[in-house]
Amino acid sequence: MKNRIKEFRAKYNLTQEDLGKKVGVRRETIVFLEKGKYNPSLKLAYDIAKVFEIKVDELFIFEE
Repeated sequence: MKNRIKEFRAKYNLTQEDLGKKVGVRRETIVFLEKGKYNPSLKLAYDIAKVFEIKVDELFIFEE
């Protein structure tokens, strides 16, 4: 699964630490998400999308 977290973080001028605090996870979790080494829970995916005021499927790209 790919994602656009880094792209949206830049657009909103947020650091990994800032985003982590907004969604209640550590900075390292955001790092792993951005690198594609961790798949978020549905709640975390929703919470991150909510920060950026977009839908989950705009943030995460599900590939087969």
